[in-house]
Amino acid sequence: KASEKSQDTPTKSYGKPVAANKPPRLEQDGKKWNVEYFKNRQDLEINEIEVNQSVYVYKCEGSTIKVNGKCNNIIIDGCKKTAVVFGSVVSSVEFINCQSVQMQVLGKVPTISVDKTDGCQMFLNQESVGAEIVTA
Repeated sequence: KASEKSQDTPTKSYGKPVAANKPPRLEQDGKKWNVEYFKNRQDLEINEIEVNQSVYVYKCEGSTIKVNGKCNNIIIDGCKKTAVVFGSVVSSVEFINCQSVQMQVLGKVPTISVDKTDGCQMFLNQESVGAEIVTA
């Protein structure tokens, strides 16, 4: 029957793409530590970090990351309900595209930058009370 529509034509759907569940990973890539796709993990730690290395936290949800030691900078991107506890940072801590995130500094942080983020709590110690906080 020629009047029946072929079932081969895909139906067009508009909207947000479905996020693929990628495997979580915590690894060092050169001078950058990647912490990606973790869900509901409270025990993530980076111990052997150096002053010239950076930490990039991406698409984590309901997790806590502890950075022991001093690093160059920390970027938290696209995370929900995620907390970062760290020692000292040389340049800055950045939050980008996040929801309900927290940070706690145990040492010193000079600059905290918050972009496109909904709900960000910062716990500063006495050393870091003078930190510059930049929001867009």
